[in-house]
Amino acid sequence: MSNWSKLHRQINAQINDWVASLDDVGFDVGRTHISLFNAVWMVFVVIAVLVFGRVVSRVGRRMVRGLKGLDGTQRALGEKLLTVTVWSVAVLVGIDALGINLTTLTVFSGAFGLAVGFGLQKTFGNLIAGVILLMDRSIKPGDVIAVTDTKGSTFGVVHRIGVRAVSLTTRDNREILIPNEIMMTTQVENWSYSSRVVGITIPINISYGSDIALAERLLVQAATTAQRVLADPEPSVLLHAFGPSAIELLIYVSIEDPENGVANVQSDVLKAAWHSLKAHGVEIPLPQSDVALRDSDGLRRLAEALAGRGTNGEAG
Repeated sequence: MSNWSKLHRQINAQINDWVASLDDVGFDVGRTHISLFNAVWMVFVVIAVLVFGRVVSRVGRRMVRGLKGLDGTQRALGEKLLTVTVWSVAVLVGIDALGINLTTLTVFSGAFGLAVGFGLQKTFGNLIAGVILLMDRSIKPGDVIAVTDTKGSTFGVVHRIGVRAVSLTTRDNREILIPNEIMMTTQVENWSYSSRVVGITIPINISYGSDIALAERLLVQAATTAQRVLADPEPSVLLHAFGPSAIELLIYVSIEDPENGVANVQSDVLKAAWHSLKAHGVEIPLPQSDVALRDSDGLRRLAEALAGRGTNGEAG
């Protein structure tokens, strides 16, 4: 035991000598002594804070993901709150380890608050908006949404809700990052908010000489042949309007996997409708328009005069 005590004292003495040697290499700024030891200790603390924050955050996220009683949204919210808490504690512990007195920073609190207000306004706004989205659960990972802005509409599946932005995967495998704040302030269509069953309306025209009852029956049969169209609720056909050159019908179908796209379902239904209507003689008309000539007699006389002039020219 005495040998261990001697070894311990020798190690402490050696460490104190190293610290004293490093502390002697430096300079004074007013009442503050800046030394090589302070620089080494600061680098060590910063590295320790970064390593601690990363490791503990990663372990904590894995633990939250392993909880079976939580759904995807609750897990994402728990991961974000845990990450913010771990990094906050790590930073505070690092400041304390460096011996920085927070009360000395009160002089700079006004300038710091102003910088945060202007420089980090969007960052904190997106962070708070992301937490609200996860708590409100109006938009969740896996939802099929359409975001409408001044540039148009963006359609896709919510991949994840991050600290800054929502990751949206489109049908062509592009991943679009939309800031959380935009998701809170613009119109968002959530196609899977309360139910994944989505209705699709497909317009189609038939000629006025067609049998409407036959056309409706053929269109319903054509819609049922599409692979993704649901049998319940069953497809239906509505008479929309009597157009200028055709009878306008609407085919209404339902799907339960909007993340796989809508245009391909519409294409399958229209292809089947085309073949079915053509096989049974139901015509899909071309656009038509009637032209009424008011002074038909004057036009007839003009045409006869032009024809007579042409004949005289040939005879001459």
